[in-house]
Amino acid sequence: MWQSFKININYAVIILLIVFSTSCISTKTLTIEIPRQSKKELPSSIQSLTLVNRTVDDKFTNLDSDSLQQIFYNKNFNTDTVINDIQASDTTIKALGELLFESGRYDFVIPKKRFLNFERNSFLNVEMPWKEVRELCETYNTDAVLSLDHFKMRVATDYEKTSLYDPRNDGFATASYAKMKIYYEALFRVYDPVQEKVLTREFLRDTLVWEDMDYSTRALFDRFTPVKTALSEAGIAIALDFAEEISTVWHEERRNYFPSGDSNLKQAAKFVTNGNWETAMALWNDTAEKTKSKALKSKAELNIAIAYELQGDLNKAISEALKSYNTMYRLVTYNYLEILKGRKNELIKQQR
Repeated sequence: MWQSFKININYAVIILLIVFSTSCISTKTLTIEIPRQSKKELPSSIQSLTLVNRTVDDKFTNLDSDSLQQIFYNKNFNTDTVINDIQASDTTIKALGELLFESGRYDFVIPKKRFLNFERNSFLNVEMPWKEVRELCETYNTDAVLSLDHFKMRVATDYEKTSLYDPRNDGFATASYAKMKIYYEALFRVYDPVQEKVLTREFLRDTLVWEDMDYSTRALFDRFTPVKTALSEAGIAIALDFAEEISTVWHEERRNYFPSGDSNLKQAAKFVTNGNWETAMALWNDTAEKTKSKALKSKAELNIAIAYELQGDLNKAISEALKSYNTMYRLVTYNYLEILKGRKNELIKQQR
């Protein structure tokens, strides 16, 4: 009985030593950005876009910030009205172009004469004539036209006096409260001149809210977002909404790699910090090829896998991670293979 118990203790100690030796291996966390395709991304034949605005007419104005703010102050900051602001509409187009370019998916052109004439039916602007679409694409050497075909912003503001607890005086005091809502609508169309087809019709509608409170009315409005600025911010929000619909979105994820084990891995860690992945990979490959230590080899192979993933080669990343897993089992390698498996399945779904 005692001998059997002693043997079980020995086995437990061995298992604990194995777990301890693998769990205490230090890794370093690396934050990376992973691209994810939108379900509504345009066909691969569309790589460049001409961005135009077909919403600005005689109803639109471009008051400066102070003039627009004074209109609201004259109404005691209590009003609900539609504001057709040229700057807000133009901000939407400019912000959208930058966002699409930064996604790495599209090139864009915004013409100087980007405010085009348009016809309107009882509700929305009619679609752009195909002759005009072709002329724009030929003039600016792009694959398609992305047009803002509807743009509406309604601003509702509210100002009132309210009671607010003042801890300094241990009592209630009168405070000023302000609230502003911007209800926005926008319609984007993407016109393909080759197929003479509208590839995307996306109608967006949402609300942005600003609110604040202060004992002093002056202090409150000194820091409260001006109406003109809020309109531009709403224009940027529209651009963000639509860019996420048709372009690649980048998400932050974390990866664990080995920064030590031999002189190559230590040196490579410095190159990783500087973003020099090519040199880091050369050092890891050197270790993986020359070392007789399975533990060290598996570290280098996992690091190489992560480098391939960052280069966009998911198949090689999986191949190297499997090498690391087969060389020596590590929980970090197993978890990484699960991540790669998930990314691979995601890409397969997108290609269907």
